[in-house]
Amino acid sequence: MTDSAATKAAKGKVCERVKNGLKPERNGLVKSLHERQPKHHCHHEEEEDHTASHHGSLYNRPYIESFEETPMLVAVLTYMGYGILTIFGYLRDYLRHWKIERCHLAREKEEQKDFVPLYQDFENFYTRNLYMRIRDNWNRPICSVPGAKMDLMERVSHDYNWTFEYTGRVVQDVINLGSYNYLGFAENTGPCAESAAEVTMKYGVGVASTRQEIGNLDKHEEMEKLLAKFLGVESAMAFGMGFATNSMNIPALAGKGCLILSDELNHASLVLGARLSGSTIRVFKHNNMQSLEKLLREAIVHGQPRTHRPWKKILIVVEGIYSMEGSIVRLPEVIALKKRYRAYLYLDEAHCIGALGPRGRGVVDYFGLDASDVDVMMGTFTKSFGAAGGYIAGKRELIEYLRSHSHSAVYATSMSPPVVEQIITSMKCIMGDDGTTIGRERVRQLAENTVYFRKKLREMGFIIYGNNDSPVVPMMLYMPAKIGAFAREMLKRNIGVVVVGFPATPIIESRARFCISAAHTKDMLDKALSVISEVGDLLQLKYSRHRKQPALLRPYDNDVYEDIDD
Repeated sequence: MTDSAATKAAKGKVCERVKNGLKPERNGLVKSLHERQPKHHCHHEEEEDHTASHHGSLYNRPYIESFEETPMLVAVLTYMGYGILTIFGYLRDYLRHWKIERCHLAREKEEQKDFVPLYQDFENFYTRNLYMRIRDNWNRPICSVPGAKMDLMERVSHDYNWTFEYTGRVVQDVINLGSYNYLGFAENTGPCAESAAEVTMKYGVGVASTRQEIGNLDKHEEMEKLLAKFLGVESAMAFGMGFATNSMNIPALAGKGCLILSDELNHASLVLGARLSGSTIRVFKHNNMQSLEKLLREAIVHGQPRTHRPWKKILIVVEGIYSMEGSIVRLPEVIALKKRYRAYLYLDEAHCIGALGPRGRGVVDYFGLDASDVDVMMGTFTKSFGAAGGYIAGKRELIEYLRSHSHSAVYATSMSPPVVEQIITSMKCIMGDDGTTIGRERVRQLAENTVYFRKKLREMGFIIYGNNDSPVVPMMLYMPAKIGAFAREMLKRNIGVVVVGFPATPIIESRARFCISAAHTKDMLDKALSVISEVGDLLQLKYSRHRKQPALLRPYDNDVYEDIDD
């Protein structure tokens, strides 16, 4: 899944961090960050287990991630499964063409045949013959708060999942393992809900204007000041939509003549923002510091294509927690590389703000780093805070620039007052400014639940991806038929899960993605684990070919220090 390996602490003094301004700066220094070290080969045939040394100067804690290799037989059977589905799909298309089979088709009406088609041929084919078979596992309407438990509306389909009818029955008390409710603040009782209700009565729900006109409330100012204090930066600004925070602000920070170095597994919002910027984009292997450094070297040495002029700006774009892999960015190493080559760093903390670190302040807090070393800090309020929207934080001049140059800031309607109050109240709770220890206890409970859940799944024999401390837990399903079967069998047992397949993942790496919450009790987790084990036996999902030994006992591979040879 990834070629990344832990990189040892860089030796030698790194260059001073460049000033985070708006003016393009030249990127210098070609010297390698890594010193060449003697090789000590340590092969793991079945599993890539990456452990960063906690004896070096970059890491202050163990960094442990595992990505067990797909068993060969499973990979072959998965490809065969997709192949059989494709063959039968074409056979059904042939029968439809000759009116032998009659069913609904995802294609334009006959009178629209002379127009440019809305669907590409393969999209049409994939939708009709593959996606529709398991479409019932997505877009399920819930009719309750998405807390540790939720209520689902029951629905049935009589036309192969093209349309659904609601039976009127509600499936109650479904254990929710799919929502991003990391700290349990998505709730309709308690101080957050009460404060939001009070603010609604005072301010109403809508603002009906942009921040630059008459939509700038005192609550917006209060939230942004509190956010800057929470993150430990000079200034911050909020936006009404998390996706647009990335897609609309990256074009304001980079443009023609700039280079964006993007992790290959970055979120679609980051990819879209990079493309809209008009910058040159180069992709490095997931969490692989050698791949990133190689691109940085080449960028410094060769400059821009054809002209070979220095890049106006080099922007490294990474995420804190990768939402499909459950992996955590190697931030200490990224910062060291960024300083060495005088690049800028854009960090998306959507899934880790509130969910990582002893104080719940994200991946920077998790590694004990200085927030000023990250030039652009981005995050969302949709997950740990139980609200909506996103933010950009950093130096004051950066934020002032974005207030007047970001499309998302200039043209978007202001955030709803009750949403802002939800953010303020939950953030104060995490910080302890509400006079209680509830926030701290939730952060600790989330960490304990995450470690416990991951450990139990591995002991059962499932293949689990990601970092030991990541509350995003991908469990591999692989085969296309098992995507729908797993979600249906889990729901029959009152467990709600999210399943993901191609094209959202590589074709042989379909998976279930669990999101752990501080609101989950041990009894809930134990029940969920028992059901997962039962369904795993039923569907033969326990692919791991060995029981995982304690990760701290695994040998450390020094091979990662070797420079990349062209």
